Amino acid sequence: MRKPYSKEKLRTLRNDIPITPLISDILKIPSKVSEGYFRFLCPKCKEFNTAANPKTNLGRCFRCEINFNPIDIVMNDKHLNFIDAVDFLNRLYKI
Repeated sequence: MRKPYSKEKLRTLRNDIPITPLISDILKIPSKVSEGYFRFLCPKCKEFNTAANPKTNLGRCFRCEINFNPIDIVMNDKHLNFIDAVDFLNRLYKI
């Protein structure tokens, strides 16, 4: 059985991987800058009623009323469970 990730590792993956380049460059989720905000196609509802906040490192869909941290956005975009999403980010960023 695989050793679980520590709280510190999970915190690092959630907070230290910048969400904007993860969405646009790694996951290739359609995105744009509109009215000064980085917007992306919500992986749940498929609308652009979203924004990313670099200060909190969260993406938000205002239609679904869901906040996405880097782990959440990977889970939703790639249809992975939590552990597989964490493994994906861990391999990708080797933090």
